[in-house]
This record gives sequence, C-alpha cells and structure tokens, in this order.
Amino acid sequence: MGASSGPRLSGMQKQVLGLYREFLRAARSKSAEDRLKIESFVSAEFHRNSKQVDRKNFIYIEYLLRLGKKQLDQLKSPDTVRLSSLDISVSETINNKP
Repeated sequence: MGASSGPRLSGMQKQVLGLYREFLRAARSKSAEDRLKIESFVSAEFHRNSKQVDRKNFIYIEYLLRLGKKQLDQLKSPDTVRLSSLDISVSETINNKP
C-alpha cells in the first residue's frame, strides 16, 4: 500500500474514530427506521463533542470514550432501538469539581 496523504492520527483519535465506526456497524442490526435515527444521533453527538471538547482535555475524552463504549454495548442488545444523551457539558464538569 502507498503512503497516506492525510495527517497522522494519535492513539486517542484512532479510538474515537473506531468507536464511531462501531456505532455505525451496530446500527446496521436495527430496523431501517431505527438505523437512520441511530446514525443521525451518533453523528450529531460525535460532531457536537468534536466542537465543544478541548482536544487536550484527555481525561474528559477518555471519560467520553468509556461512556460511549457502555452505550455501544447497550445498543448491541437486540432489545435496544434508541440511544439518549447525557448532555454533560465541559463547563459543567470543570465548574463542579470537588
């Protein structure tokens, strides 16, 4: 294979993209209508977090990855058809530190 012309990704960036792909794969197992809703929701959540979360806030990104993996496990269940958001903003997390 030839060299990639895109930028090199960090390990954490690869984890985020991998999680995104896993969500899209898991959505394939749902009905067509639910699949579209799930794909739309997942895309919106990842886009929102990419704009709101500081790229150097590794602890918060790791938290979001763990949360995402838990949601992915739930989505993989045959009984699950929807996802919901916990709408936790970065400013709330920072301002509510003990």
